[in-house]
Amino acid sequence: MSHLEPEAKIFACSKSVYLAEKIAKDYGIPLGKITTSNYSDGEFQPSFEESIRGLRVFIVCSTFPNADNLMELLLMIDAAKRASARHITAVIPYFGWARQDRKDKARVPIGAKLVAKLLETAGATRIMTMDLHADQIQGFFEKPVDHLFASTIFLPYVESLGLENLTIASPDMGGSKRAYAYSKFLESDVVICYKQRKEANIIDTMELIGEVKGRNVILVDDMIDTGGTLAKAADLMIEKGALSVRAICTHAILSGDAYEKIENSKLSELIVTDSIPLKKESRKIRVVSCAPLFAEVMHMVHHNNSISGTFLM
Repeated sequence: MSHLEPEAKIFACSKSVYLAEKIAKDYGIPLGKITTSNYSDGEFQPSFEESIRGLRVFIVCSTFPNADNLMELLLMIDAAKRASARHITAVIPYFGWARQDRKDKARVPIGAKLVAKLLETAGATRIMTMDLHADQIQGFFEKPVDHLFASTIFLPYVESLGLENLTIASPDMGGSKRAYAYSKFLESDVVICYKQRKEANIIDTMELIGEVKGRNVILVDDMIDTGGTLAKAADLMIEKGALSVRAICTHAILSGDAYEKIENSKLSELIVTDSIPLKKESRKIRVVSCAPLFAEVMHMVHHNNSISGTFLM
């Protein structure tokens, strides 16, 4: 192998090229070449257009809907294994199907567990992801999992705002651990929204646990889907006397009429990462790139260095 050969190679699924290019630039190597053959019935076949024999391969792919993204990642992992890559790390900034982490009613799948097994069966030797919907999903894997926290990039941005009378809020009981972690670092108060749903994505009632009057509030969550929870929480907090309400959400799924809900809500700003590409621009949405974080951790992993120093919480 030539001494000019890069020490590691980074590739991307088709819908994650926008992020992988930034990661590769921060890492300091060019993005690897992939071509995809498409059949008339919708079947597709990715192909590595350069040798990866004996190398560490990072494959960047957020598995947001539709399922083609997950299938493309599985095919690329399988291709890398059959091309004799030494290490295959699936870099999944947004780990889709993570909301199916348990049986919450009879006769339903545990989708996150199934995805974990699919990735391992395909040949992934390591998983790298960010802000899983539930921390315990790491236990679904028998391979090493590097679970990164977006707080590493969000907290410096929050500090740059210079907000006084700051309060951190969780939009539901399940996110209270995340909210307390942010509040500990920022030395702020915490409030929690208690909500009940009629069904998925439809909120029946919401109540506020804690005081927000005269406070600048920042809601923190791992993802924003339809935007209903955050919009309702922001409106409730403004009614309760909050000076301003912002939201930090790692993964901007933003499905349905989410953009309209955000624009029409009392939210001053929605801060997200680029783990999922935005469908359109919005004056209220601020994107903070996660590419530098992934590039740094990928470099540490390749050189067998500890990554714990990258975590702020």
